[in-house]
Amino acid sequence: MEPYDFLKGELLLLDKPLAWTSFDLVNKVRNHIRRQLGLKLKVGHAGTLDPLATGLVVVCTGRMTKSIDLFQAQEKEYEAELTFGLTTPSFDGETEPDARFPTEGLDQAALERALARFVGTISQTPPAFSAKKVDGERAYKKARKGEAVRMKSFEVSIRSIELLEADWQVPRARLRVVCGKGTYIRSLAHDIGAELGCGAYLSALRRTRIGDFAVSQALGVEGFQHSVEERGCVVPDPAPQRREGL
Repeated sequence: MEPYDFLKGELLLLDKPLAWTSFDLVNKVRNHIRRQLGLKLKVGHAGTLDPLATGLVVVCTGRMTKSIDLFQAQEKEYEAELTFGLTTPSFDGETEPDARFPTEGLDQAALERALARFVGTISQTPPAFSAKKVDGERAYKKARKGEAVRMKSFEVSIRSIELLEADWQVPRARLRVVCGKGTYIRSLAHDIGAELGCGAYLSALRRTRIGDFAVSQALGVEGFQHSVEERGCVVPDPAPQRREGL
């Protein structure tokens, strides 16, 4: 295989580990590339994943960062685990439950009826524990300080929701969700619980696809580092480096 040309631009498919932020992943990649090239380089990602989510992140380097908006706009696919009978302020497992509800009567038929109501163009309110900005500050920073955060609703597109499996003893269900840009799967989980009247939060999430890119094509962090060692990378001459201002 040809060596990486990070300055000209590379599109990297990476599998984000659990508990890492998307910035942690980008920073790890950026620092590794800088050690290889001995220079600063633009590196960015196309679509944030929460720390408690795993899966596909598209990372762009050099001139390829100009295409980030294009990748962010593409359709995404997730595998989501919902736990019923509880809600949390963050809509996932980051925060402790704030309410408990009975789950008697919850079964596959009831869940599938509820899921059907969320397919199409829907109005969705992002969680207060999100990166959306409110009055110039990230909403999650306000929420973690205990401040009241008023989030605006947005229209999002959900093409399909498929029930993959369920354990009614817990109760818990795993879904496949295919959706458009800007969809918060945490909000979807919370809203499904509200529709069922028993509450729910997102207990696990994995992004499996962005556009035509699948997580099966992605490398882990160590895999990426080994790939750079095996393929090598193009090291630019100092003069073009100064002209580029990188």
